[in-house]
Amino acid sequence: MGHSKSDKAATHTRILNVAAERFRELGIEGIGVADVMKEAGVTVGGFYKHFESRDQLVVEALATAFQDLDRWEEHTDTLTEALKNYLTEEHRDAPGTGCALGALLGDMTRASRSARAVYTARLKRTLANSTGLVPPKGNSDKRGRAILTISAMLGAINLSRAVSDPSLSREILQRTRDELISLNK
Repeated sequence: MGHSKSDKAATHTRILNVAAERFRELGIEGIGVADVMKEAGVTVGGFYKHFESRDQLVVEALATAFQDLDRWEEHTDTLTEALKNYLTEEHRDAPGTGCALGALLGDMTRASRSARAVYTARLKRTLANSTGLVPPKGNSDKRGRAILTISAMLGAINLSRAVSDPSLSREILQRTRDELISLNK
């Protein structure tokens, strides 16, 4: 018995949502196709009905993960608000539903060309959005400050996740947030 196009589309979306979350939690190489399919409630044999390759799954899952970032950016009106919401213990502790730019930063140096292209396009969008949020400051270059701010945000969230000392992790988030807010006043 065949499945309708709407059933296939719903299954495809479910697979992408699982992959987007698990890739952010475990890294692109941290979970296999079989585990993604199982969690999505689909047999491994059905994978090729939805994707031509694992790389296609990765690329589409990245795009899905970046939709969360789209929604977050749409509801962020100031750079201070962005910093206060991004550099938090809650965000640190939820990489699966957090920012894919930060969660997958380390993976991208080893990712496929197509995955890196999707990541790069998303970073450019985030950079454009962040440049618009940077307040004017004399002759200071807004784009340069946006690049510095994004780099520090991504670095801080990743460092805060990497260290085993909870006090140091919290300090990394707080100090980076406070310094970036001060820099961008």
